[in-house]
Amino acid sequence: MKLELMRRTVEWTDPAAARAESAGWTGLQIMQAIRDGRLPPPPMASLIGFQCVEAEVGRIVMVLSPDPSLENTIGLVHGATAAAMLDTAMGAAAHTRLGAGSGVVTLDLHITYLRPLTLASGPLRATGTLVSLGRTNAYVTGELVDGAGKLAAHAVGNFSILSGKG
Repeated sequence: MKLELMRRTVEWTDPAAARAESAGWTGLQIMQAIRDGRLPPPPMASLIGFQCVEAEVGRIVMVLSPDPSLENTIGLVHGATAAAMLDTAMGAAAHTRLGAGSGVVTLDLHITYLRPLTLASGPLRATGTLVSLGRTNAYVTGELVDGAGKLAAHAVGNFSILSGKG
């Protein structure tokens, strides 16, 4: 049996250019600009194929229509897909409460997978919600649901706040 080689082309914008473009913007302004297409998404989002569709104070929603490039060898959407979507949505939710020049980095992320995902699961929707914001850390929850609205993964995480330059 000959296996067919598949190809996927990924395009992205240099993140340094996006950082320069958004200098002086709050985290919420950056996330709303990504949502609205005024700023490009981070390269990782382009690589996996998810996009920001909702951006409000303390809450971010990312969506993805899975394709075969995200499957593992047993025909499931790889768990790292859900992890990347949740980590991004959760970090971005914390970022929406920060001022210009500040950001967050993941300290820990705990994910519980509740059901397997396949291409037939439909569009995936990851929601990050800020629970608590302190001076140095943020505590955030995340949920990933399938196309039928069924909870597929739940996450909690702590994010360290990176002090702003301005």
